[in-house]
Amino acid sequence: MRPLSFLVLFTLTAPLIAQAPLHQQLATIAKDAHGQVFVACSLPGVALDCNLNPHGHPPMQSTFKLPLAVALLQQVERGKLKLDQPIRFLPSDRYPGTYSPLQDAHPEANVDVPLHDLLQLSVGESDNTATDILLRLIGGPQAVQESMNKLALPAIHVRDSERGLHDDFQAQYRNDAEPAAMVTLLRMLADHSPLSAEHTALLNRWMTESSTGPHRIKGLLPAGTPVAHKTGTSGEHNGLAPATNDVGLITLPNGQRLALAIFVTDAHADETTRDAVIARIAKAIYDSALASR
Repeated sequence: MRPLSFLVLFTLTAPLIAQAPLHQQLATIAKDAHGQVFVACSLPGVALDCNLNPHGHPPMQSTFKLPLAVALLQQVERGKLKLDQPIRFLPSDRYPGTYSPLQDAHPEANVDVPLHDLLQLSVGESDNTATDILLRLIGGPQAVQESMNKLALPAIHVRDSERGLHDDFQAQYRNDAEPAAMVTLLRMLADHSPLSAEHTALLNRWMTESSTGPHRIKGLLPAGTPVAHKTGTSGEHNGLAPATNDVGLITLPNGQRLALAIFVTDAHADETTRDAVIARIAKAIYDSALASR
């Protein structure tokens, strides 16, 4: 029979064993991706030990549409563009094999689309053709990069268009971002936005109403939890998925907003498992944030 002192000690320590530190939880979850996992997060006033390679350089894929939207809305605020102005969808903007509700609706192109609608399609629906029209309008990836540099976010690297990413498998590794930098951008939008209150709210609505990635950051959170996010997905190549990503702002019950960026890179796990890795990491960070208040 075990000594009473051992039983008392086990009773006191068992809850601590069951609830591993956050960083350890995330590292354990990340193993299921069979690839690299990059994580950063931020909640004002709370020290969350959530970092996994926060200064690495995973490919962004479509998460770069968030910096693009910020750069374009800045142009609107400077009077260079208007949200209601018509933008021509040119035949040269079309390219087969890409995801584009816009292209599906207008297969012949040659229509005018309000800038507001193009932005909503890009950010909310991850429309690749709409995104490249926006890049053409703003002056190419370099214009977005200049916007990020001016926000002191040079670790977000916007170098290629969606067409470029689609046509060259290796190009996606040039459009990369430090998770910590993406979290800084999210924190700006939550706390001291580089955009007006009106445009910040509009961007937040597009991200919150987005239909993409329902099983990623949002997947395991309590029903009705507001999540403003942007996904990025590469698809698979010979059993390898270069990018399965989600970055966003989770509104906690007390109204605070938790920023997090999760990038799953060069993973061999299937899509369901990759999505679940993101969902489990997001839930672990969410739970830790609530317990820290």
